[in-house]
This record gives sequence, structure tokens and C-alpha cells, in this order.
Amino acid sequence: MDPPGVIILFAAATIIFALQNFEIVTMSVVGFDARVPLAVLVAVTYLLGAATGGSLFALLRRSYEGSRRRVVGAP
Repeated sequence: MDPPGVIILFAAATIIFALQNFEIVTMSVVGFDARVPLAVLVAVTYLLGAATGGSLFALLRRSYEGSRRRVVGAP
């Protein structure tokens, strides 16, 4: 399947999930309670995971490329 088709399929699945899961759930973290729709909770969790995972991947890639430069440039 080509990339635009995958994106359309993922977007459709996400919209269907959001429309079917709007019941309110209670989330408790470190003494903080929040009542939010399940779809919103999942979306926020996904975005936080993507941001932190992407940052970690970029940090590891930068570290790896820096170590390769030191080894290649060593006398």
C-alpha cells in the first residue's frame, strides 16, 4: 500500500475510534484527578509518546553520528 493510502486508513481508523469512545473516564496521576473523554486521553498520550520517542531517537542518532566522526577522524 502506498504512503497516502496508509495515512488515509490510519486517519479513518482514528476518527472511528474517537467517535465511538467519547465516554468520560477518570485519570489519576500523582494525586491529580482528571475526568476526560477516553478519545482525548488516548490522543494526548499518543502525542506525548510521539514527542518523547522522537526526541529520544534524535538524541541517540546525534550521539551515534558524533561517535562515528571521532572514530573516523582519529589518527
